[in-house]
Amino acid sequence: MTENTENTRNSTVVVTGASGRTGSRAAREAGFTVRPASRAHGFDWEDPTTWAETLRDAGAAYLMYPSDVGSPAAAEGVGALAREAVGLGVRRLVLLSARGEEQALATEEALTSSGADWTVVRAAWFAQNFSEGPLVAELVHGGGLTFPAGEVREPFIDVRDIADVVAAVLGAGDRYAGRTLEVTGPRLLSFREAVAEIAAVTGRELTYTPVPAPAYGEALKGFGVPPEEAEFLVEVFEGLLDGRNARLTDTVREVLGRAPRDFGDFVREAAGTWKV
Repeated sequence: MTENTENTRNSTVVVTGASGRTGSRAAREAGFTVRPASRAHGFDWEDPTTWAETLRDAGAAYLMYPSDVGSPAAAEGVGALAREAVGLGVRRLVLLSARGEEQALATEEALTSSGADWTVVRAAWFAQNFSEGPLVAELVHGGGLTFPAGEVREPFIDVRDIADVVAAVLGAGDRYAGRTLEVTGPRLLSFREAVAEIAAVTGRELTYTPVPAPAYGEALKGFGVPPEEAEFLVEVFEGLLDGRNARLTDTVREVLGRAPRDFGDFVREAAGTWKV
């Protein structure tokens, strides 16, 4: 163990989104003192005057932007917070980004140009988007999934693996500094195949209906999503779900020394989520 690794282990690590899907799990797995950064703890991404108190005297920070890492607000917020962190002596920063999302590159650049000892973790589509995200209600009550993914195959990753990677990176000192790590699950599945696996385990009749991204955007507006947000999501989906991510990486094994969790294991563990 290097001196930098030991220093990180013995210091406080700020975790933004500490109640979210990756932040909460990273906080549990970290093995060091965690300082949650949330509104409940006096931190607000939209209020820079709250940042210094949260960052002061910390040794590292995990940055997870609360809406979408590809939004213009994310680039501005992450860049400003990173610069403030560096100014306060918190140089070790790890950012959760989205694999294949071109809109996220500006946010990554805001971090990498801040002077921090940075690591970017680019994650594939979360397996837990089916059990903890906005798709759940449609699967539970709608009897299937309508989504603009066509028959594209995706290496769905379990958020527990993302959290484990983040915790390992934060605890590894400068070993992963200056690197962009793309994390994926162990196999490729189309959204149709993913829904079929959920159906097989739950014993339910579940369908998958692919639609064009603009039509999906109109449906989002009908459900009350603000027009500008719906248009942004259409732009993201049109790029992100074009097949660019239909390949696996071995990063989880590289960082953790084990294979990533399989989507089938996730479905069996979460089966109760989709019961009517």
